Amino acid sequence: MEHSHTPIIKIENLNFRYDRERVLEDINLTIPRGSFLGIVGPNGSGKSTLLKLMLGLLKVKQGEIELFGIPQQKFRQWDRIGFVSQKANSFNTGFPATVYEVVASGLAKKAGMFKRISAKYRKDIVEAIESVGMTPFSGRNIGELSGGQQQRVFIARALVSKPDVLILDEPTVGVDSKNVQTFYGMLDHLNKDIGITLLLVTHDIGSISSKVTHVACLNKHLHFHGKTEEFEKLKESEMSSFYGHDVHFLNHEHDHH
Repeated sequence: MEHSHTPIIKIENLNFRYDRERVLEDINLTIPRGSFLGIVGPNGSGKSTLLKLMLGLLKVKQGEIELFGIPQQKFRQWDRIGFVSQKANSFNTGFPATVYEVVASGLAKKAGMFKRISAKYRKDIVEAIESVGMTPFSGRNIGELSGGQQQRVFIARALVSKPDVLILDEPTVGVDSKNVQTFYGMLDHLNKDIGITLLLVTHDIGSISSKVTHVACLNKHLHFHGKTEEFEKLKESEMSSFYGHDVHFLNHEHDHH
């Protein structure tokens, strides 16, 4: 029986290697229901590998992952976990599908193909589009939208099957900086108003630190995991040693190199 305090994801003593290269070492991480976790770390720190292990795309060989209190090997309710990959927004502009159809395709497993989606599901599709603020674009071709708008559509597609948790891999790649804050505001709405647990891999902890409830810093090891306010108290020098270069917590519009 699943209790409300059962964590959505629990990872214990997880290690992972590709051939000889150790990518993750001794990861212990609990993601409580209703939280908004930002996972940060330099390139090659194992962030994508960690996501793939959670999603069952890579096999856990050392350590354990539990999803909703069930060992991952026995877990079958994958519609409870929504995933939006980085590749979601590299869409061919000529792709002949409307926003409504793309979101509807998220129900293909439940409803058969979207040529004949019953009225029962129409409400879910309309609500998913509304929850990401894309209602006015419902009939528009996906290829005509900006990167940020496309990314919202893919989030709606992941939301249409009503998952409990949404996992996003670098969702603001391809979103221009002036729209990034609005985009994070939309995620904040999904988390606080709709109650979806969010897990976000990001390079840009400055922009999102006001929205996330917890932060995990990954660089093969988990160097920090805790509430956002504890994270913000870390000295820049501690973070720089973790990243291997200087880190500044600025809500920066642009990176200056």
